[in-house]
Amino acid sequence: MIALGRYNSLEIMRSTQVGLFLGDDDGAEVLLPNKYVPKGYEIGDSIEVFCYLDHQERPVATTLRPKVTRDGFAYLKVADITDFGAFMEWGLEKHLLVPFREQSVKMKKGYQYLVHCYLDDETFRLVGSTRIDRFLDNDNHDLSKGQRVALVAHRKTDLGWEVIIENKFKGLVFFSDIFREIKTGDKFDGFVKNVRPDHKIDVILHQEGVDVLEPSANSIYEKLKMSDGYLALHDKSSPELIYEAFQMSKKTFKKAIGVLYKKEKIVIKDDGIYIK
Repeated sequence: MIALGRYNSLEIMRSTQVGLFLGDDDGAEVLLPNKYVPKGYEIGDSIEVFCYLDHQERPVATTLRPKVTRDGFAYLKVADITDFGAFMEWGLEKHLLVPFREQSVKMKKGYQYLVHCYLDDETFRLVGSTRIDRFLDNDNHDLSKGQRVALVAHRKTDLGWEVIIENKFKGLVFFSDIFREIKTGDKFDGFVKNVRPDHKIDVILHQEGVDVLEPSANSIYEKLKMSDGYLALHDKSSPELIYEAFQMSKKTFKKAIGVLYKKEKIVIKDDGIYIK
């Protein structure tokens, strides 16, 4: 079955004046218009395309890659406001509609908003929504401590940044665990730090534990060697400077240089660390 709003791997069935017709194993077909037809194709080849409804509400395929796919989240710009709602720029010819009922705040042309893309059950159209919390549910997650997860930055709170975990769950990165600039819509990986009894999930942007100390220590030592054996960083340096240099937290940095110190590979002084 050809899935709207997702990437589909389809077989090139036949060529026509308007484009290629692509099909799946169930016998369903969709048109790939001429402007998206790749060079050097052959009938029977497999091609990956994104499928959605065109301006005439007909299923169509494209080789363009939208900024968001079905059930995903992205930070999109409002291209226009009409009587139907806000139309968002998402990388395709036909803009993504966010109906007025799906706007958590009244949207303005030229502004950007975090948008969830979903398939409307009544119209079978892809639409957007800024009512983000409605699409997140922590009650039945299967996440575990230490698990690597994909994150999307949602909004800043008094405690830290709310993030969307794996396009399904809500999490929080505390300010004390942030060592880089974060903006709404940023996409990055992180790790589950804690799963609370009330289903709230704490997330960190770096891995914790002994397993990361050797790679972290090696990273610091290699940078020392490339810097003539000296770095102007030590256990009193700011977390921001440490993250900028090594993309690791100050806690991990201190443990890593402790490993190097115990192995007698470095000397720690007031002005920085030196290769011994």
